[in-house]
Amino acid sequence: MLNWNILSSTKQVDNIVSTESNDAVCIILKHSTTCPLSSIAKMRLEGDGNSLGDHIKWYYLDLLANRPLSAYIADTLNVHHESPQVIVIKNGEVTYDVSHLDITVDDLSSEVVAA
Repeated sequence: MLNWNILSSTKQVDNIVSTESNDAVCIILKHSTTCPLSSIAKMRLEGDGNSLGDHIKWYYLDLLANRPLSAYIADTLNVHHESPQVIVIKNGEVTYDVSHLDITVDDLSSEVVAA
C-alpha cells in the first residue's frame, strides 16, 4: 500500500513545488471517488507504486471534496485539468502529466528515473 499524503491546501501544493520536489520526486494523483476509471488508476498505482522506490512522495487529492484546490493545481502547475490525473514534479517543475487509462506504473517508472 502506498503512503498517501492527503492534499487539502494551497500551502501544501506551494511547498511541494518550492521545497519537497527538490528532495524527492513528488507524484500527485487527482482522483474522483465516483469515477470507475479513476478507481482503476488508483488501484494500479497502489498495486505496484512501491516498486518505483523510496525517493517518491505520493500525494492524493480527492477532487470531489477539493474542487478549488484541483483548479489551483492546474493553474499553478500549468497543466490541463483531467480526472484521474497523475502529475510528476521534480525540482519545482512538472516533468510528466498523464490521465485516464494512460496512468501505469510502467510508464511512471520511465518518467521517475528520467526525473
